[in-house]
Amino acid sequence: MGQIEQGLERALRTRPVPSRTEARLRFLLAAHCGSTRRVATVLGVSQRTVQRWVTKKPGARRPPGPTRIRLIEEAVLARWQPRVRARLRAQAEAEGFVFHTRARLGFAAAAGSSDDPRVRWITQDLPGEVARELFAARDAGAGKQQQTAILARALGHAYFRDGGRRAHGLHIAFSDVEFADFSI
Repeated sequence: MGQIEQGLERALRTRPVPSRTEARLRFLLAAHCGSTRRVATVLGVSQRTVQRWVTKKPGARRPPGPTRIRLIEEAVLARWQPRVRARLRAQAEAEGFVFHTRARLGFAAAAGSSDDPRVRWITQDLPGEVARELFAARDAGAGKQQQTAILARALGHAYFRDGGRRAHGLHIAFSDVEFADFSI
C-alpha cells in the first residue's frame, strides 16, 4: 500500500483500528454477534480454530500465525467504521479536501529556475472532483502510479497554475512521495 492510499485510509477514520490481534478478534466477534462460526467463515478457517484463538483458558489458547494475522487485519479494516467512512467520503466528494504532502514537485524549466523539481512541502485545497476521481480510481484497484497522476494533475492546476490563471501547458513532475495526508 502506497503513501497516498495510506493517507486516504487515515483520513477516513475517526478512531484508531485495534492494534493487538486479540482486540481485532474481539471486534470481529462483536461485528458478527459473537458467532465464532461467522468469524471462521469470514477468515476461511474452522470454527474450532477461532475458538482456540479467543478462549480464556490459559493452556488451550493458540495464537494465530502470521498469514492468519494478516487475514484478521484485512477483515477488521474492511469492517471498521463503515458509516463514518461513507460520511467522510461523501463530504470530501462534495466539498473537497486539503492535501498535505512532502514530495518532489516541479515542472521542466530553465536550469536554476525555482520551478525545477525539488522536494517541497505542500498544503493545498483540492476540489471535490479530485476526491471523486481519486476514490473511483482506488475502488477500481488503481495502482500507486495512477493515483499519483491524479494528484499531480490536481496539484499542477491548483498550485502551479494558480487555478488556471497562469503557466498554461506545463507538465508537472510529482514523484518521491515521502508522506501524503488528507484533511476532510
